[in-house]
Amino acid sequence: MANADPFLQVQADVVSTLQTSRPLFSSYLRIRSLAKSPSNPELKQARSELESTLTELTADLNDLVESVRAIEQDPYRYGLELEEVQRRRKLVDDVGDEVEQMHQELQQAVSNAPTGDALPNPTEFDAALEEEERGRGRGRGSDGDDYYASMEQQRQTELMHEQDEQLDGVFRTVGNLRQQADDMGRELEDQAHLIDEVDTLADRVGGKLSNGMSRIKYIVRKNEDTWSSFCIAALIFVLVLLLILLIAL
Repeated sequence: MANADPFLQVQADVVSTLQTSRPLFSSYLRIRSLAKSPSNPELKQARSELESTLTELTADLNDLVESVRAIEQDPYRYGLELEEVQRRRKLVDDVGDEVEQMHQELQQAVSNAPTGDALPNPTEFDAALEEEERGRGRGRGSDGDDYYASMEQQRQTELMHEQDEQLDGVFRTVGNLRQQADDMGRELEDQAHLIDEVDTLADRVGGKLSNGMSRIKYIVRKNEDTWSSFCIAALIFVLVLLLILLIAL
């Protein structure tokens, strides 16, 4: 199975932090445009919150860049095609451009504004706040959804890829088992055929042995009859000879 994708480990953090930084950035721009002095407390607070979020986002983005570099060296090690690597590179570049734009805006000071800490009329803040909320809603409905949709689609693609690999492994295992079963079946058939041949040969040898034993028994009986007759004749001859000798004496 392919190795763990380092890109996915930090992509979610980058997208989440970016979604947090966008409304802070919009709020900072709104307050800066309405503030009369760079030392305005509202402006300082908005700037501090945005800087803190951008610091975290920059660190996550650096990790994301490193992961893309690692993937670009050997994309097939992680089971990725070149098109996917290019898409990730573009995503990193787009996020980097957006973060750089936020940093540049932070470098700009309040200009063309008279000295003083007072903020404009609160009604101006209300109007600006409404405009910010509308812009935030549009941003969430477009860029945010695009990022999350892209991430979800990528995750689903990788899950399907992993499932395909698992199914391929199962199919290969089943195929190997089936092949082994076929081989065992053929071996059993061959062994059964050999056993049948051995049984046939054993029957033939048994028949020949039985015939041989019958012949041997017949020969033994014949020999026994011949020797018996010869012995009887010899005994009769000896007895007759003894009788003749007795009579002669």
